Amino acid sequence: MYLNQKILIGKADSENVYLNPNMLNRHGLIAGATGTGKTVTLRVLAESLSDCGVPVFMADVKGDLASLCNAGTPTESMTKRVSEMNLTADGFGFQPFPVRLWDVYGEKGMPLRTTISEMGPLLLSRVMDLNPTQSDILTVIFKIADDEQLLLIDTKDLKAMLSYVSERASEYSTTYGNISKPSIAAITRAVVAMESEGADLFFGEPALDIRDWFTPEATGKGPIHILDCQKLITHPRIYAAFLLWMMSELFENLPEEGDLEQPKMVFFFDEAHMLFDGAPKALLEKIEQVVKLIRSKGVGIFFITQSPKDIPDGVLAQLGNKIQHALHAYTPAEQKAIKAAADGLRANPAFDTKTILTELGIGEALVSVLDESGVPGIVQKTRILPPQSALGALDDASRSQLIRSCPLFRKYMESIDRDSAYEFMQRRNIEIEEAKAAEEAQKPKTLSTYGRPSSLGSKVAKTAGSTVGRELGKAMGSAIGGSFGKTLGGNMGSTLGRGLLGSLFKF
Repeated sequence: MYLNQKILIGKADSENVYLNPNMLNRHGLIAGATGTGKTVTLRVLAESLSDCGVPVFMADVKGDLASLCNAGTPTESMTKRVSEMNLTADGFGFQPFPVRLWDVYGEKGMPLRTTISEMGPLLLSRVMDLNPTQSDILTVIFKIADDEQLLLIDTKDLKAMLSYVSERASEYSTTYGNISKPSIAAITRAVVAMESEGADLFFGEPALDIRDWFTPEATGKGPIHILDCQKLITHPRIYAAFLLWMMSELFENLPEEGDLEQPKMVFFFDEAHMLFDGAPKALLEKIEQVVKLIRSKGVGIFFITQSPKDIPDGVLAQLGNKIQHALHAYTPAEQKAIKAAADGLRANPAFDTKTILTELGIGEALVSVLDESGVPGIVQKTRILPPQSALGALDDASRSQLIRSCPLFRKYMESIDRDSAYEFMQRRNIEIEEAKAAEEAQKPKTLSTYGRPSSLGSKVAKTAGSTVGRELGKAMGSAIGGSFGKTLGGNMGSTLGRGLLGSLFKF
């Protein structure tokens, strides 16, 4: 709830607990065991940011966030909560929020796409679970495509490029190093496996233009972009790669802003542990680097997960605003995690943080946020506000209507398959076949109709000294020594560069 130019997230006793908008680009963490109220906290923050005109992105893993588009219902329990927290005096009221729905598979939202080139070799290697050697070769493949200006838009472009380089591995080895054909075959198999998880839908055009997410609503509210992840979450590598690509896209394309009165955009990444599980050290270092540097672009990131231990220490250290819901202490590992979570909060002399973490009720949290000077505040036991929008899932008819009414629907709904590496390879193969056919057509026939040796050869020999023989010899020599191929190449791409995560940006 946006109040007094701050974000009201709850109440500690009778005092309001606020988040300072100018500190939201210092990122944040929402953690807690299943069923403790993380989703409600997520809703309250998204609604408040929308109220103050800040665009929001949310990954919807459970399929219950789209109902933000509807006003909440004053049920008995909700009315009681509003009354107990004295929220009416603060101007609390049920209301809808502007929602835009997206879906990688195009089923429960507008299709959200990117291209192979924009994703880059590093993230693709993560998606396909390539070993270091295969990752290096994939990077070489991208380098060759960039050098020869071949656009890699979708998976069929990537497969065509892999085949192209495999055929010319010996030619490229002097410039790019040894290119192992078995490694290329392994990468090709990984691409096919990736397609079975829906990558053929995710990679394509029109690719998302991140600038479309910053357009405010006519009412002045910030749009809430919701990516339906119910199906995507079953393919965790693609889910993680998408979220990493999103951070990289923002970092590479937004200008430096420094400290702002409020963020330009805030991202909420649910099931954040999937970003980091099994990620190689080099990738973790780059993620940490992006999280550090994206702050200067005016972008805030909140990670939502069950326990702070799910987040690498280097990233966790960058999360200044922390909302910690209850944790369980059923096992020694969980007890250790509780101690680590408590140690990460600025202690309050009024209570023992470690003990309170196991005693919090649903909708309660320990909150420690940065003050206006960037100093972590003393942790407070806070009762989180109820959401102003409707709870529960959105019915199919309402979802369909919401998708079609979006101003971006016409731009992104229909896919485009433009000229790229795959089409170039097709033309090249046709030209090679035509050249071979032309060469064969110009060769003299040496067999008779019935398969017996023709008398043509002997006749040529007998007339070799004659004028006809000399002319025939010249014609045959010209045919055999001529060039039937055409120079391969194209000018289909733009000048390309690659950023921290290997994703594409244009000069």
